[in-house]
Amino acid sequence: VFSPPVPCTENLLHVLILLEAVGTFALMSYALVYEAGNLVNLPDKRIGFYNFCLWNDTAGELQCLDNKHLQAMGISLLQIALARVCVYTCLVFILFHLVFVLTVNCTKQRQGWKMIRIIPFIKTIILSGGLGMFLLQTSQWIHPSDFTGGFLALLGTQVLLLLQILTATVYLIWAKHTHMYQGYLNEEALPTKI
Repeated sequence: VFSPPVPCTENLLHVLILLEAVGTFALMSYALVYEAGNLVNLPDKRIGFYNFCLWNDTAGELQCLDNKHLQAMGISLLQIALARVCVYTCLVFILFHLVFVLTVNCTKQRQGWKMIRIIPFIKTIILSGGLGMFLLQTSQWIHPSDFTGGFLALLGTQVLLLLQILTATVYLIWAKHTHMYQGYLNEEALPTKI
């Protein structure tokens, strides 16, 4: 039975999905570790998953508010906590997903690509939900021009997650087409019965 060499397309898709997974992990790490989860980090305002600091004119400095003040301002502590859990859980999933992508790439298991497509979809929902909950609670104090690197990194993460889904879908379509084509070639190679 003739076994063709691994096409360039397969190697390209393996490298692409790996780069996307590494990029996603890098952006999430930047947003949640380096920026400490701050979506707004300005001299007069710092708002993030663990900080809510506004400028106090009387003191002439940033004043970080505690839970009692946040509740008095109408911010739901439960929703902030859920948003935090969703976003930081996504970071953990991304780390494990990166290891999974490396494993699938090293072993060349085509079946693993179905999971590679499903996992970013789940992470996209979790990250969008967490970010959405947080922004709904804090939108009164954040203007679109206030967002800094942490928020932009989370948006970049969303884009890379969507690209991972697209890349995995392209790979699965390519693998199915290649498998059908190879099956057709193998059938033609069989001797015909008379």
